[in-house]
Amino acid sequence: MLLRRMLIMLGVVALVVLALAAYKGLTIYQQVQQFSAPQPAISVSAAAAAERPWQNRLPAIGTLKAFQGVELTAEIGGIVRELLFSSGERVERGQALVQMDDQVERANLATAEAELGLARVEFERGRSLVSRSNISKSEFDRLSAELKKASATVAQLQAQLAKKRILAPFSGSIGIRQMDVGDYLSPGTQIATLQDLSRLYVDFFLPEQAVPSLALGERVRLSVAAYPGEVFAGEIAAINPKVEDTTRNVQVRAALDNPEGKLLPGMFANLEVLLPGEALQVVVPETAITYTLYGNSVYVVAEQKDEDGQVLRDDQGQAKLQVERRFVETGERRDGQVVILEGLQSGERVVTAGQLKLDNGAHVAIADEPAAASRQAKAAQ
Repeated sequence: MLLRRMLIMLGVVALVVLALAAYKGLTIYQQVQQFSAPQPAISVSAAAAAERPWQNRLPAIGTLKAFQGVELTAEIGGIVRELLFSSGERVERGQALVQMDDQVERANLATAEAELGLARVEFERGRSLVSRSNISKSEFDRLSAELKKASATVAQLQAQLAKKRILAPFSGSIGIRQMDVGDYLSPGTQIATLQDLSRLYVDFFLPEQAVPSLALGERVRLSVAAYPGEVFAGEIAAINPKVEDTTRNVQVRAALDNPEGKLLPGMFANLEVLLPGEALQVVVPETAITYTLYGNSVYVVAEQKDEDGQVLRDDQGQAKLQVERRFVETGERRDGQVVILEGLQSGERVVTAGQLKLDNGAHVAIADEPAAASRQAKAAQ
């Protein structure tokens, strides 16, 4: 009886062990099948590398300056009697702006003119007398010197009187006035700023390596933060004949028209010098480039082939795609595009989104191909 019970227990234990072993074996088999099954394609976005004309440009930053601009100041001191302009208005060349009190100067000028008249009369009388030898030659020379001295005094007082009336040296827009009627203007006191905004300069610096590419008349495009998306055109007007010792940069000045008066002196400008000539370059979206310490690379999308060189296809008959990581040499970047100098041919497709999920040889599927085809069809229509 005891033997029978022992045999039954051993049988039950054996069945439990066999059941556990079978379950474990089934689990391992399923895991093996799961890992051995082909991985699903990774969804990415791609774009074709295109060869197109590419104009080389030299980027720079600069500062706008007025074609003519000064800070109006008083040359001599005096009390402001009249202000003949309004802040912010446009003035013409020679227009009176400030009139200072000039009563003392006018009185001094009247006295000098009277003395000049007397000196002229005495000179004419002396010339008549010296011709008849009624006065000495030295006395006549003294009368001539007195006439010249009186004339110089009148000219000096006239010049001082003219400085009491401040005129616009050129046409332009005048700024906010810095004084009021009755203020005393000492020499050098600022009155207002005067800027000619019809034409502007933009000064910028470029590295000395760019000097051979620069020439007078080359086109320049610039933009400012005040008008995003708007581009202003100009051309190089001057190139400094000296390279800065500290920065090894050369100063360049471009000129541009400002007919609408949008641009103001002092604005910060982003600009590009358009170099002459265009060359065909292979261009890809900038998002396709992966930047690392070891170099720049792209993932090139290609059809997967077997050992015989035949294209492998999926259940729907579509060619299977895989990626190849390829290191490239990049050039200039502009407007979301980058030039590929070496490592990529025109027409090859590169991954533009989803690179973080990829490795060399990964199976991929282009997610946006239908949308791209739809856009191309609409563009064709």
